[in-house]
Amino acid sequence: MPHDDKYLTRLAALLRQAESTDNPHEAEAFMEAAQRLATATSIDLAVARANTEKTERRTAPIAQRIEIGEAGKRGLRTYVQLFIAVGQANDLKIDIAHNSTYVIAYGFPGDIETSESLYASLVIQMVRASDEYLRSGAYRQETVLVRVRDERGRVVTQRRPIHGTTARVSFQTAYAARIGQRLQDAREEMMAEVVQLEAARKTGSTSTALALTEKALEVTSAYKELSSARGTWGGFTSTGRTSRAALRAGQRAADRARLGGNLELPEGRRQVGS
Repeated sequence: MPHDDKYLTRLAALLRQAESTDNPHEAEAFMEAAQRLATATSIDLAVARANTEKTERRTAPIAQRIEIGEAGKRGLRTYVQLFIAVGQANDLKIDIAHNSTYVIAYGFPGDIETSESLYASLVIQMVRASDEYLRSGAYRQETVLVRVRDERGRVVTQRRPIHGTTARVSFQTAYAARIGQRLQDAREEMMAEVVQLEAARKTGSTSTALALTEKALEVTSAYKELSSARGTWGGFTSTGRTSRAALRAGQRAADRARLGGNLELPEGRRQVGS
């Protein structure tokens, strides 16, 4: 579809610009512009769908499996958390494999494509940033209370240094949450601008708000029909051993995150974490 091709080309250009700049302010601007473009295009498509004659063939929500990583790989649950953050900012409903090796995204094809592209770039940056943080050794200065058995077999509480795995999970959990917040902020800002522009123009028989509501209902209906998931994914289950320093570092890294990576839309999908 020409509209989709034009949109994907523009999004790919923004991703490349974000990747090529070393200026964090420019990178942030490109990332927000990419999400704003995705949101604006989604709105346009929603309005177009709402105005399509019933006799005309319409784009429908689909279910698509997206590989996250191989079983046993560390950090898969935080990768899933990141994909959910990106997907929710782009109108997707998501099922998660019991071992977090893949997700199934439900939504319109363009929204799934957008989410894959953003995620593929952000997860690489998340892993790179967490690796750099662990190499710094900053987490070793922090301790946590743990319950262990002493030499007599009694359960006692001791203060021990934060483990590297705990620091990594804390870092990536905070990173994913902050990315989700940034994408949602960019989305809401764009939606507000579009609604305001629509009100000023007073044109069209279908409002953006109504079109988006109808779109959400279509996705929800498709999800109920296509999904066989049972229960609700609760995210990462904390053991109580959380690194506050790593959480703060993960948030800061997410604030500096830029979109990019070796992406070629729409053919350049690849399994992340590989």
